[in-house]
Amino acid sequence: MNIVEIIRKKRNKEELTKEEVLYLVKSFTKGKIPDYQFSAFLMAVYFSGMNTIETAALTEAMLYSGKVIDLSLIPGFKIDKHSTGGVGDKTSLIIAPIVAAAGALVPMISGRGLGHTGGTLDKLESVPGFRTSLSLSDYKLVVKKCGAVLIGQTKDIAPADKLIYALRDVTATVESIPLITSSIMSKKLAEGIDGLVLDVKTGSGAFMRELKDAEELASSLLNTTKSFNKKVTAFITDMNQPLGNNIGNWLEILECIDILKGEKENDLLELSLNLAGSMLNLAGKADSLEEGIELSKQMISSGKAYSKFMDIIKYQGGDLKYINNPSLYPSPRFTEDLIAEEDGYLCSTDCYQFGMASLELGAGRMTKEDDIDPKAGIIFNKKIGDKVKKGEVIGHLFSDVRNKIDKAKGRLTGAMEFSNSKCKKPELIKKII
Repeated sequence: MNIVEIIRKKRNKEELTKEEVLYLVKSFTKGKIPDYQFSAFLMAVYFSGMNTIETAALTEAMLYSGKVIDLSLIPGFKIDKHSTGGVGDKTSLIIAPIVAAAGALVPMISGRGLGHTGGTLDKLESVPGFRTSLSLSDYKLVVKKCGAVLIGQTKDIAPADKLIYALRDVTATVESIPLITSSIMSKKLAEGIDGLVLDVKTGSGAFMRELKDAEELASSLLNTTKSFNKKVTAFITDMNQPLGNNIGNWLEILECIDILKGEKENDLLELSLNLAGSMLNLAGKADSLEEGIELSKQMISSGKAYSKFMDIIKYQGGDLKYINNPSLYPSPRFTEDLIAEEDGYLCSTDCYQFGMASLELGAGRMTKEDDIDPKAGIIFNKKIGDKVKKGEVIGHLFSDVRNKIDKAKGRLTGAMEFSNSKCKKPELIKKII
């Protein structure tokens, strides 16, 4: 094998063999290939792309650079969901207890916030005591006892992904469909799953803003999952406005509690029911998506989903007193209302700016060294198409730092457009593949 020849082949848009891809990743992971050569390979992939076979080979190489969790001794169908990230996207915290309550197993390896998008781990860690770092033996134990577990990527899982992503981040090669696919799937396949539901976001708050790009990523993820003989369904969903009403870690936990208790209905619930319904369909607990949705509704109305949510918190060390009595949670030092400046209909939001405003308030990281304030965030009460009156309170901002609220408010004011005529509400689920 010759690294220069492999780079040249990919630069010239030639197909690499599985052996060449495996050699490349293995050598880089072991430090036998310098950063500058692997960076050249990443740039060649960025411009020349990879076909399904090459992408599957890259995924396999990254997957087997570390441990693949074996859950075969735990009876039951193992299913997970992956979202490509968005603003206010907290579906994992709702669907994991729903699906586990209905009898399937949900082993989840989740991520932290990335850019303007929130992270499942950061939301969970806003619950005092909750542990997202578990040993693999504890991971298996929680799955066995509880039916669901939500942890972060460990050093043993797909270590090649961490090394490669660090290079992608500094070589402007993040936005590459095969590189995104292999990064996602190497971690998801390491969980020990039998099936996967994909939620690919599109719109102003998504990484794939254009529908055609979201469709391309969905197809790549779908085909790669199938190449490993896993059951899979992909949803392409709207991210032109925040999902649900709450943005910010503890605020999003509160919204999930309301949803799981059956006390709130909104777009967050609608999407969660569809994703959970699809997971139950793939897991053989329902004969169709529609049956899966109905079963998911039953898990909420019966109280079983909320009880399972409490079990997940308990088994991963979270303090249940804050779930049972959220008023005990520390309050942010500053709260300010967001006031509508004109009459009309909300016709569009720049969802990216909503995400960035939550970061300004302290709900995410502007730099790697930043600490997250779990109390910080936004509650936004309006959806595209809603009527608004001048002077009406349409949201609330929370932070421990006064001037952060002013910065965030400036972003939000410029992120909304109003119209005198009625506006069409965006379609939440654009496509199911």
